[in-house]
Amino acid sequence: MLQLIDYYKILQVDPGAHPEVVRAAYRVLARVYHPDIGGGSAEKMIALNNAWAVISDQAMRSAYDRSRAALAPRAAAPAPTYAREAAHASRPSAPTIRSTILDFGRYQGWTLEQVARTDPDFLEWLARMPIGRPYRVEIESILATVRAAAAPRAAAPRAARR
Repeated sequence: MLQLIDYYKILQVDPGAHPEVVRAAYRVLARVYHPDIGGGSAEKMIALNNAWAVISDQAMRSAYDRSRAALAPRAAAPAPTYAREAAHASRPSAPTIRSTILDFGRYQGWTLEQVARTDPDFLEWLARMPIGRPYRVEIESILATVRAAAAPRAAAPRAARR
């Protein structure tokens, strides 16, 4: 099977990285791997220069991306994961709404609903970050539900004071 050299991995950037990010990464790595600098490597610098030559030119980058996509294994889209019984002791109680389980960060293994009940500020932050974009709609609906449930509780103590 034909294998393609992963120039993005060599440059240590995301395939969707902006050209300025790619350029900055190249410049930093060139300073590290240049053979005239102590600890540099001619082989790594050659690979870095080859990657830069392809990724820095927009036409060559587009062609490279198309060839990467053609050689990428065709995998089915991952099915969303849903909450099951809480098996981990540090997790809050089992969710009442089926929601996505986070697979990253400090709340790894928690559902979005569990995080909303424990730390809604984190979910608001996550919805604004690029890593949270796939979850944005679900986060907003869960936060609306949690806020709606919390509103009657917040109003009850005020009525009791009068």
